[in-house]
Amino acid sequence: MKFWLIFILILIMKAGVSQVTISGKVTDQKNRPLSGASVVIKDSYDGATTDSLGNFSFQTTETGNKLLEITLLGYSSAQKAIEIAKDNILVNFSIKEQITEMNAVVITAGAFEASDKKKGTVLTSLDIVTTASAEGDITGALKTLPGTQQVGETGGLFVRGGSAAESKIYMDGNLVNNFFYSAVPGIASRGRFNPFLFKGTIFSTGGYSALYGQALSSALVLESNDLPERTEASLSLSVVGLGGGIQKLSKDKKASWGFTYNYSNLALAFSLIKQQQDYFKFPVFHETDANFRIRTKSGGMIKYYGYLSTGDVGFRSADIDSSILKDAFTLRNFNTYQNINWKENLGKGWKFFSGISFSTNRDDISNELENESGEKVVITNPIGYAFKNYEVKAKSIYTQARFVLEKKLNGLNIIRGGADYFYSRQQTDFTAYDSSTYQTTVKDNLVAVFGETDFYLSNDLAVKLGARLEHSSIMDEWNLAPRVSLAYKFRNKSQASFAYGIFYQNPEVQLLPATGPKIGYAQASHYILQYQKITSQRTFRTEIFYKDYQRLHKTDFDAYGRQVADNNNGKGYAKGMEFFWRDKKTLKNVDYWISYSFLDTKRDYLNFPMQMEPNFAARHTASFVVKKFVLPWKTGFNASYNFATGRPYYQIVYDEVQNKNVITDNGRTINYNNLGFSVNYLPNLGRKDKKAFIVWVLSISNVLGQKQVYNYTYASMSTQKIPVGPPSKRFVFIGCFMSFGVDRSQDAINNNL
Repeated sequence: MKFWLIFILILIMKAGVSQVTISGKVTDQKNRPLSGASVVIKDSYDGATTDSLGNFSFQTTETGNKLLEITLLGYSSAQKAIEIAKDNILVNFSIKEQITEMNAVVITAGAFEASDKKKGTVLTSLDIVTTASAEGDITGALKTLPGTQQVGETGGLFVRGGSAAESKIYMDGNLVNNFFYSAVPGIASRGRFNPFLFKGTIFSTGGYSALYGQALSSALVLESNDLPERTEASLSLSVVGLGGGIQKLSKDKKASWGFTYNYSNLALAFSLIKQQQDYFKFPVFHETDANFRIRTKSGGMIKYYGYLSTGDVGFRSADIDSSILKDAFTLRNFNTYQNINWKENLGKGWKFFSGISFSTNRDDISNELENESGEKVVITNPIGYAFKNYEVKAKSIYTQARFVLEKKLNGLNIIRGGADYFYSRQQTDFTAYDSSTYQTTVKDNLVAVFGETDFYLSNDLAVKLGARLEHSSIMDEWNLAPRVSLAYKFRNKSQASFAYGIFYQNPEVQLLPATGPKIGYAQASHYILQYQKITSQRTFRTEIFYKDYQRLHKTDFDAYGRQVADNNNGKGYAKGMEFFWRDKKTLKNVDYWISYSFLDTKRDYLNFPMQMEPNFAARHTASFVVKKFVLPWKTGFNASYNFATGRPYYQIVYDEVQNKNVITDNGRTINYNNLGFSVNYLPNLGRKDKKAFIVWVLSISNVLGQKQVYNYTYASMSTQKIPVGPPSKRFVFIGCFMSFGVDRSQDAINNNL
């Protein structure tokens, strides 16, 4: 009875206390209503949540001076002092959106990025090895993206009207001077490195960061792996060779080491698949690499990667100036690359990065004219035949030291700066048919300082400002390259970006020493406008661009009859539009992407008599890539179709009467078409007792056997020309890859679903 009396008394007292209504509206700084915001009286249970119009209202029995607090995920919290008496209170809030990595716009003009830190990545390492036409080559997969050209007669990336020399490739911030295998006449060279070495890829088709330089067209920035998840081993066996390796993780999971070895011999493959060349030395390669990783106490990382390879190849091909003679070409290559870098957290928002790389490359090349019996012949009349007998020994050393200091300011704002030092030395010894020799040595010391800032005005608007200052001892000249990028995010999560920059580059090494009294940098200005929308399942992006080339290097003949740099009077332009669409959602268990590029470009450089389309540029290129993993069959099916319209070709000769270079023949090649297909079979997928992750691979290039003509080679002593095409109509690869200790089955499935 007492309990009920007390309860009723409390209710009466409660009813007698006056209640005050607190109401208002919560908006952002653009006066847009914010729903779901929590509005409470601090240190009490009274409060409410804003509705879809940002309004809130609640009653309280609190009295006196109080703090009203607003919180909403992604926005800064806010407080207001209020005095609660008898009257109702109306109070409005305007709160500021927090700039966070999850919500902020990303500056992407001109760049495709893929890493383990980004959502909606474009191409991962697994994408690269499962793209049918790529044949496991990093740059082969990049050729399915807009902006690249389908050049098959030589190695390198040809981007937006630029030559292969105008694209540079970096590993952990340091330049890789010989990323591709040494070139042989008329055959495309592949990249040296395994895609699974890298956890992140940024492929910039223009307007790239001030942290990098000496590239008129593009930069491919690769970030190597950190510590492995656990100790693992690998083994591979294929029709072209075998290999194996190990990655050992320490017990405390703070360090690792590893090495791999691969042996490649194309004798079996080339014996079964007819080649245009007559090999008397089938290509043989030995490659080994080693690495270690150490995590520091403050969360930094020390990485080392070392690579060594040797290669040997020799083949005969019909001499273009004769119906019975042949050219016998041999190449022996020795290449090393060492890269060590250190990233460290210094505290209070400071970080630093330092790195040193060192590489060497040696090519021993010989060519001799042979008769029908395979015997060397020296024909001195006409003398042009004699010069088809020669030897070249080219040795190069390249080293780089880099230092970058970075400070994180408020929010995502960052300022960074640093310096690069590059030393290069290339020596070429040439021996002619009569044993006469000459030697050229080219040395350069290039120093650069750079600064850059990422400044976020809001989650929707970001600016990147940068500049790079360089001095080359060869040029004996300074250059200053400003860079600026802007990005704005729309309410539908799409965004627009703009990039502008000036880029400089030294002459190619084969154009040096120059004959001109003063040779300077080649220059290009980039203007890029991009729109994109990326989700976890779909990617859409389109770009328009314009490149203005100035001071391109023109050539003349030196005393030995070689074309070398003579002046900087060349110029040109490249402009176009690109489109990329990737979709993992529309078709069940199907991942596909489509890319298209339109390119309008002309340039006057090297020995061109005027501004012309370069012979490596097609006006229209397109790719279609599709992947499907059939889980019940444990099999992934991959196909890619690459297309490009015909490229221009020219015969340019020096006319002594007119005292200038003239075009004596020109035209366009046939359109390029290539359908590639590959199958990946995982036999022990789903087995609980499996001790190894096994993948069988079957890959076929140019399945339909379509004719491909990349360019034409002209005779030096006649008007004859012959088409340059792939060494075989199609190529078939069969291999088995095994990993022990790490099950990558889900990677194989999830990246194709």
